[in-house]
Amino acid sequence: MPMAATVRIIIITIMQSTIMRRMTTASIIAMMTTAVMGTIPATTMLMTISKPPPRSRRRVTKQTDAGEQSAARLTAEHGAAGHSEAAALYRLMTWLSPSFPVGAFSYSSGLEWAIEAGDIVDAASLREWLAAMLTDGSGFCDAVFLSRAHHAASTGDEAGLREVSELAAAFVPSRERHLETLAQGRAFIDIARAAWNADGLDRSVACAGSAIAYPIAVGLVSAAHAIPLSLTLHAFLHALTSNWISAGARLVPLGQTDSQRVLAALEAVVEATAARALAASLDDLGSATFRADLASLRHETQYTRLFRS
Repeated sequence: MPMAATVRIIIITIMQSTIMRRMTTASIIAMMTTAVMGTIPATTMLMTISKPPPRSRRRVTKQTDAGEQSAARLTAEHGAAGHSEAAALYRLMTWLSPSFPVGAFSYSSGLEWAIEAGDIVDAASLREWLAAMLTDGSGFCDAVFLSRAHHAASTGDEAGLREVSELAAAFVPSRERHLETLAQGRAFIDIARAAWNADGLDRSVACAGSAIAYPIAVGLVSAAHAIPLSLTLHAFLHALTSNWISAGARLVPLGQTDSQRVLAALEAVVEATAARALAASLDDLGSATFRADLASLRHETQYTRLFRS
């Protein structure tokens, strides 16, 4: 076959082939040249040049290097402090989550009687009741107990830790509230030691005694994990308020949107209470929520009950 005809056949074959997209100009020229010289058959040439070019390792290496450099840069920017803050947030969200099995959902802190008596009838009255409990009642007192327990455990003040633990257990106004805080405290300690143990926690628990109130337990565990007190106080009061609202939502009842409105409205109250407790001493303890204390007492003889307090 003449040379020109051979070239034309190769070009037509290439144009019709589905692999045209993969071929470069250099490949076509090389194939034409080889065909003209008569060194290999045309079919062999097509099979050879249809293979994709080998993958460049330079691009992969550049991507790997860029990823390593990015990770190193983030580590340098955040440092150990950033990691500790992330760990503290993770642990507080776990310990104070409704899913953490301390049985908080079964207690209402007297809200059940207050709703039965007509003191709380809607979202607005629930918000006012809880604001008073946070500012002048058990919310503030529990935050002070947590703060002092955290400080004593962090500084190794065993005598101070024992004192605040005994005071917290004796400070509740009713038998049911006493059961509520001690049962949750013991459950919190047991689960934390089983799943989140830390150096020094066992010693702090031994110093606190056998009757450990819930805020004392949270203070001990957070101190053992070196979690900042301010973060712990805010998380604790948020969880406490959320549990109260959950009980109120089931008892009033309230819808989910109204429940979230109450929680949003209490944000500033929670923040202010945490700030007060952070600077308070045991001499600042005191309660002015007589009606709430009476509710926890009356609940003991309430005819129909869903909650244990």
